[in-house]
Amino acid sequence: MTQTTFATLGLAEDLQRALVAHKFSIPTPIQEQAIPALLAKRDLLGLAQTGSGKTAAFSLPLMQHLSAENVRSMAFGTRALILAPTRELALQIDEAIRTFGSQSRLRTVVIIGGASRFKQVEAMRRGADIVIGTPGRVCDLMQTRELNLSNVRQFVLDEADRMLDLGFIRDIRKIVAVLPAQRQSALFSATMPSEVATLANGLLRDPVRVEIERVEATAPKIDQTVYHLAISGKLPLLGRLLEDSALSRVIVFTRTKHGANKVCETLETAGHRANALHGNKSQPQREKALDQFRSGRARVLVATDIAARGIDVTGVTHVINYDVPVEPESYVHRIGRTARAGAAGHAITFCDGSERGTLRAIERLIGGPIPVAEGSGPPQPQTAPIDPRQNRNRGPKPNQGAKPAQGQRRPYVQRGVRSAA
Repeated sequence: MTQTTFATLGLAEDLQRALVAHKFSIPTPIQEQAIPALLAKRDLLGLAQTGSGKTAAFSLPLMQHLSAENVRSMAFGTRALILAPTRELALQIDEAIRTFGSQSRLRTVVIIGGASRFKQVEAMRRGADIVIGTPGRVCDLMQTRELNLSNVRQFVLDEADRMLDLGFIRDIRKIVAVLPAQRQSALFSATMPSEVATLANGLLRDPVRVEIERVEATAPKIDQTVYHLAISGKLPLLGRLLEDSALSRVIVFTRTKHGANKVCETLETAGHRANALHGNKSQPQREKALDQFRSGRARVLVATDIAARGIDVTGVTHVINYDVPVEPESYVHRIGRTARAGAAGHAITFCDGSERGTLRAIERLIGGPIPVAEGSGPPQPQTAPIDPRQNRNRGPKPNQGAKPAQGQRRPYVQRGVRSAA
């Protein structure tokens, strides 16, 4: 059987040369199925997990179509719009397009919150071939007429389920309402809840549906472990684990921004090189944190779920869920930050008493129990001491059937514990 390559998918020679130069040779399943459909100018609904290669799946055909047109965008205008749910993902998409399009003259502009609005407006003054942005800032520049979408021919909505989770549906509808009717559209999502299905129905015309089997849910190359403990034991355990040099590049996920700051400060005080990444950080702070983590100058990145998708850092050896994520799907996205590009990885979860219900939901999602760390386990019901004086005459009376003694077992209660939030 002949193996599919990028050359057999119908990509232009300049894109093929760029792929070869960056050592991309064999397309992933989402690329193999999506690229031909998009090259044929069909709308597309792509269901694929983070890390499946979908950025190349939509950006390569998009660049080929734009290059073939050989026209320039007008001032403040663009011919293609890619929406991403987070600033980090938008920057990553821009980096990928610059890599794949190294031999083209396509011009990209990133429009995201948390960065200089003035610089973005100045960049748009010359027009752009491709705008990659987050919904809020795109709407902002639309309303001030510093971004004109009337000539958009290619539209991509990435991570649609995450968009809805973050409350961007109103902004997305405003943007779609001003796009030309004659366009090619693609929507990508890791899951397909009813809200995403409704959005897809209103956005896509007779789309090709490409659905890639979940591979991260089973995570064959990720060694998963859970520790059952009290909330008060989480920080001490994290410190002990980080004494092991095998944890060389670690992402620690917390549920809240405050929790991320607290964990980061504690680690730094203990002498660990750590940075925090969450929604309250400015764009320069985020970029600095990611740069230090990628380069190895920071060993630990403490993040909220904003970093669970779209950030591809090679060499992450361990993911630690300091807090169990509220949404089971987020667990899969979090641990998917390790075991990238064929490498093995480790995922460690700290679970306190209040989080066991969510942990069970995660185990249902991934199809089996997460192994419990040696020496760890859920607290068992404890038997209260029995005062012999209160138990003297509790045995069965003569001529009566033996009845169980009234036990003194009491449910385990974890006292003095407050929510990490």
